[in-house]
Order: sequence, then structure tokens, then C-alpha cells
Amino acid sequence: MNIQEFFGANAVIILVAVFLILSVLLGVRIVPQSEKHVVERFGRLQKVLGPGINLIVPFLDTVRHRISILERQLPNARQDAITADNVLVQVETSVFYRIMEPEKTVYRIRDVDAAIATTVAGIVRSEIGTMELDEVQSNRARLIERIRGSLANVVDDWGIEVTRAELLDVNLDEATRAAMLQQLNAERARRALVTEAEGKRRAVELAADGDLYAAQKEAEARRVLADAEAYATGVIAEAISRNGLEAAQYQVALKQVEALTKVGEGAGKQTVIVPAAALDAFGEAFRMLRGKG
Repeated sequence: MNIQEFFGANAVIILVAVFLILSVLLGVRIVPQSEKHVVERFGRLQKVLGPGINLIVPFLDTVRHRISILERQLPNARQDAITADNVLVQVETSVFYRIMEPEKTVYRIRDVDAAIATTVAGIVRSEIGTMELDEVQSNRARLIERIRGSLANVVDDWGIEVTRAELLDVNLDEATRAAMLQQLNAERARRALVTEAEGKRRAVELAADGDLYAAQKEAEARRVLADAEAYATGVIAEAISRNGLEAAQYQVALKQVEALTKVGEGAGKQTVIVPAAALDAFGEAFRMLRGKG
């Protein structure tokens, strides 16, 4: 049997084998972890293949789109917006998203990146238009959350999930920036004056507190001295009431003797002239002292 006869007899078997091999090659699809494949049959959506080994009908089903499901970042975009208090600002935004349902992305939108960028610009202008400049500057986190929420509602029909929406910068024109700088300097000057006035007021309060404390202590000292004098007077009065006039005369005589003794204790030689009345008092005191002894 020659070669032509061999191939002629086994042509059918060879064709069947080739068909089977080709069917396996066309019917088995291995999809990477980072992709999803959209399968069409006669131009219509048939199914979406996930990561791993998948089977399709060869010669009927065709993998039409290979979609990456990795997170994507749109190029940073700048757009102008006007705040509620009529201040023109230039906002820089950045958006990250991921395709979750490729069949929606493929059949409902042509240019995903351009559509998202346009939507973000409109949402940013709309949201900033409801806020004053101070709110935009101080409540950036809340503004970002509102932009992300509004964007998520729009892109849901495209099978897209917005993972992050960032407001990178808010720039002002030169005139507005100069006015804000003047306002900031004026506010700083006002705070400095207020701080200085508060310091002076505090110093006056502390000085007044010190004077009040000193006056209170002086009053307490006078009260204690008055109590002591009253106590001494009471003691003398009690002594007089008990011993009569003699006790009073005894105290007076005792003080006179003590005074003359101190005069005599002076340094050097000196002459002490004592009035006659004083001598009588001294004698009376001496007599009373002896009587007491």
C-alpha cells in the first residue's frame, strides 16, 4: 500500500482527529486572575468567563472582549468651580475605579475613562456650588465623600465600582488669595491684641487678689491684737473686781518701779532727778511690794 492509498483510507480518521483537537483548543478557555472575558454567540452576549478554566461551544461561541478587572486610576484632572459665595476655585481631582460587571461596561458605554472624567467634573462643580469657600477648605473630607457617593450612583449602570475619589488641591486666583492673606493677617493681629488684653486683665486681677489677701491678713492681725487687748483688759478688770482698788494700785506701783529700775540701769555715771511725787509713788510701791511679799 503506497502513501496515497494510506492517506486515502485514513483521511476520515485524520479529519476527525484534527476536528477534535481544534474543538478542544477552541472550546477550552483559560482566563487569568486579573481578567474577565465576554463571550458572544452570533453577535449576542452569551456569558462572561471568570478566572480559571472555562468551556465554550467551539465554532459558535467567540471571546469578543477581554476586560481587565484591576483597579484603574484616571489621569489627574483640573476643573473650575464657583462656590456659593461666588469665589472661583480650580479643583484637582483623582479617581480610582474597578470594572465589576464587564457586560455592562462593554455594551453600555464606549469610552469609560472619558465618561467618568466628565461625570466627575460635573459632580465637583455641583457640590462645590452648594458650599462656601471656608467650607470647601475646612470640610474637604466631607466634600470628597459626597463626590464619591454621587459618582458611585452614576457609574453603577456601567458596571463600575469607584474605589477612591480624591480632592488633591483647591487653588484660588491671585486676587482672592491676596484678600484671604490680608484677612488672615488681620485675624492674627486681632488675636494678638486680645491675648495682650487678656494678659493685662489677668495681671490686674492677680494684683487685686494680692492686695485683698494682704488686707485680709492685716485685718486678721488687728483682730487678734484687739482680742489680746480685750483679754488683758478683762483679766485686769477681773482682778480689780476680786481684789478691789488695792490690786489696781499694786499694778500701777509695780510698773513705776520697773520704769525707775530701767532708768537706773543706763550705762555710765548719770544723775537721775526724780520728782517728789515719783518718790512718794516709789515708796508706796515698795510698801505694797513688801506687803505682798
